[in-house]
Amino acid sequence: MISQLISSWFSKLSPSNAIATQTNTTLSECRFVAIDLELTSLNPTTTAITSVGYVAGQNARLNLSSCGYCVVNTPEDLGQSPVIHGLTHDLVSQGVTLKHAMNALLPLLEGSILVFHNAALDLSALDRAFTALNLPDIEVVYVDTLKLAMYQLNKQHQVLPNNSATLGVCRQRLNLPAFPEHNALDDALATLTLLFAQLDQLGVTSGDTLNALSHTQALGRYKLGK
Repeated sequence: MISQLISSWFSKLSPSNAIATQTNTTLSECRFVAIDLELTSLNPTTTAITSVGYVAGQNARLNLSSCGYCVVNTPEDLGQSPVIHGLTHDLVSQGVTLKHAMNALLPLLEGSILVFHNAALDLSALDRAFTALNLPDIEVVYVDTLKLAMYQLNKQHQVLPNNSATLGVCRQRLNLPAFPEHNALDDALATLTLLFAQLDQLGVTSGDTLNALSHTQALGRYKLGK
């Protein structure tokens, strides 16, 4: 089962030389779009999207007018969502369709660098949504703030402390303010501001290209859809 999941994930990844070809854009020219999904479970093969939050930013500045949030009406079992995310059956039943949520995201995917905290899970959920809705496949370039944090932590620790790479702890380590957790829009805002702080910590400047992050293993490309 685990080997099948790993094989499925890597089949969606593009070769690293393709990444290098497409990531010569300077950071000052990059539009970053942070996306956070609240999900019914951590199983990438069965999880369903219950809410979507996103925000764009450029040059270490958030574009608050770009913020978007929606609850998704899913027929799937909500699991721990009512407890963790506060998304009860009543709230979810009033949400938009998955197609509506994905159509709102589509214009942001083209030409943007996506930002996730734990890209593997969210990209798998987006991929399942694209496939289920028969949406046109699209290749996206992304940065994973979780992997950036792991890169920095691995330089300091042989054994990583428990929970050292959660979004809240990563922000705390860089002296960023606390934020309300487990809301997709709040998490997206927190993720993008974390990225800007991580780039500063790494000494990456606006004149550097995305390839400056290649050695961290946090930069990747993924194909959404069939």
